[in-house]
Amino acid sequence: MKELVIGSRGSALALWQTRHIQTQLETLGLKSRIEVVKTKGDRILDVPLAAIGGKGLFTKELEELLLVGALDLAVHSLKDVPVEMIPPLSLACVSKRADSRDCFLSMHYSSLEDLPLGARVGTTSLRRCMQLKKIRPDLDTLSLRGNVQTRLQRLKEGAFDAIILAYAGVERLQIRMPYCVPLSFKQMLPCMGQGALGVQMCNTHPLFAKITQLNDPKSALLCGLERTFIAKLNGGCQVPLGVHASLKGEVLEMRAIVGLLDASQIVEERVVGNIQEADELLQLLLERFIANGALDILAQISS
Repeated sequence: MKELVIGSRGSALALWQTRHIQTQLETLGLKSRIEVVKTKGDRILDVPLAAIGGKGLFTKELEELLLVGALDLAVHSLKDVPVEMIPPLSLACVSKRADSRDCFLSMHYSSLEDLPLGARVGTTSLRRCMQLKKIRPDLDTLSLRGNVQTRLQRLKEGAFDAIILAYAGVERLQIRMPYCVPLSFKQMLPCMGQGALGVQMCNTHPLFAKITQLNDPKSALLCGLERTFIAKLNGGCQVPLGVHASLKGEVLEMRAIVGLLDASQIVEERVVGNIQEADELLQLLLERFIANGALDILAQISS
C-alpha cells in the first residue's frame, strides 16, 4: 500500500495535531508522510482575520490539493473548517475533543478581573473580543496574529497585558506561563468545534471508509450540532458568535451567544434536554436565538 500524504499547516501546533492523527493512522496499518502547505491565513499576518474576509482562510489551499489528488487527507483544527464543503470533500472523522475552553494568559495578572483599567488584551477573534467587552467594557482589545509562539513572544515583550488562546492548543504545546487560566463557559463560549480535530478527505477516496474508524462518535455528535447551528445562521469563525454543546450522561446542554463587538447588544441562549431529542433542542435554540434578535445583530455586523 502506498504511503498516504497528509496535508498540514506548518505551525508547531498544526504539526502536533497532524502527527497525532498520523499516530492514529498507524493503528489502522496506514503509513503516511506530512506535506506542509501555507494557507492564506498564514501568509497575511498584518491584517485582522475579519478584514481579510472569506471562509476557509486556513483550509482552502489544503482543500484544493485534496480535490486534485495531491493530498490524500488534511488535518485541521475543526473550528477552522467551513461548514459547507465542495463535493466530494467531506469530514472522514472528528478526533476525541480536547478541552474546548478558551484560556487567559498573562505575565503579571492572575485573571481577567485582576487586569488594570484599560488593559491591553490580544486576540485574533471577534468572538473573544465581544465576550471580553461583555465582562470588562474598559479593556482595550487588540488584534494579535501569528502562530502561538509569536503571540506568546509578543506577550512576553510587553505588547499586551494578557492574551486569549484556545486552551487545547496551550495544553498540546505544553505552554507554561506565570498565569494560564482556563475561562469558564459562563465567561466565554468557544467557537464551533473548538478543541477537536477534523480529518478532511474526498469521500471517493478508496480509504475513506477505513479512516472513518478513527471517528469519535460523541465528539462528532456534539461538534456536528455546533456546526449545524452555525450553518443555519450562515456564521463562521470570523463572526462574534460562540456556541457549545456538552453531554453529561443523557443530558445535552447547548449554549450560544452573539453580539456586537462593543457588547452593546448581545443575544445569549441556553437549552437543556435529553440527547435523544438533540435535533429538537437544536431547533429550539435557533428559534429562541432568532426571536431575540440574533439575525439583526449579524446583519449589523456584516454591513
